[in-house]
Amino acid sequence: MPLAEHLRELRNRLAKAVLAIVVVAVIAAFYNQQIADFLASPVPKCPGRDLSQSHGGNCAVLTYNSLTAPFGTVVKVALLAGVTLASPVWLYQLWAFLAPGLHKNEKKYTVAFVATAAPLFVAGAYLAYLIMPTSMRVLLSITPDTAANTLSLADILDFTVRMILVFGLAFELPLILVMMNMVGMVTGKTMAKWWRGVVMGIFVFGAVATPSTDPFGMCILAVPIIILYFGAVGFSLLNDKRRARSNPDRLLDDDEAAPLDLTPTPLGDSEPMPALGDRTEHPARRNGYDDVT
Repeated sequence: MPLAEHLRELRNRLAKAVLAIVVVAVIAAFYNQQIADFLASPVPKCPGRDLSQSHGGNCAVLTYNSLTAPFGTVVKVALLAGVTLASPVWLYQLWAFLAPGLHKNEKKYTVAFVATAAPLFVAGAYLAYLIMPTSMRVLLSITPDTAANTLSLADILDFTVRMILVFGLAFELPLILVMMNMVGMVTGKTMAKWWRGVVMGIFVFGAVATPSTDPFGMCILAVPIIILYFGAVGFSLLNDKRRARSNPDRLLDDDEAAPLDLTPTPLGDSEPMPALGDRTEHPARRNGYDDVT
């Protein structure tokens, strides 16, 4: 396919993906209140929105801090719902654009990757939603008894979305390592050798990436990823053994040459070379050609 055809196909598939997101976002706009309440439900709210009951961060009141904040929140909630609920459509468009350029085994790995990535992302997002009430209570507990908490609803939605995205994407790390092992980019032995640095890096990532920045959220994010990492190491070690059993040169060292069969093979009958002819008449020509030719 020429480059212009590729660009035209990319434009058409992007248009379909954007159209699906816009349609779902318009529908979600009619239910923005329910979606916003769901995303803000982890916040411990004061009964009756009475700030006098907020002491030491035991509860908070959700507010808007600007005139345009309600409209901006509705747009943000609608777009978030559109991107999330329309994900099967735009993921299919992405796959349909890339699939013709993949080999058969690459398509197989890609399908397995997508089929595994979706449950892992949902599991990470669900874990984030479960720990958010506790994480928010830990953050609010730092509030002095003489102060009350009024939180912007837009900030709470940003916090919730960031937590869900960070946890969901972090759960994809072991899957990426498994896919790298499947294509031969990294071995299970190498992954097992790096476990100390990986564990430290996961805790550092949990401390930096989580919006809550509290030790509770860091540990809740790091521990499942570490478990998944060692699961990926175990899978990679088994896959390396399976690959080695099917390799005829597995017993050879890296610097040892494979045995070669040097037995001569008869070529059979061949046609005789043509006669050179009389070279006295044309000493500079052979078989009709001069030496240069």
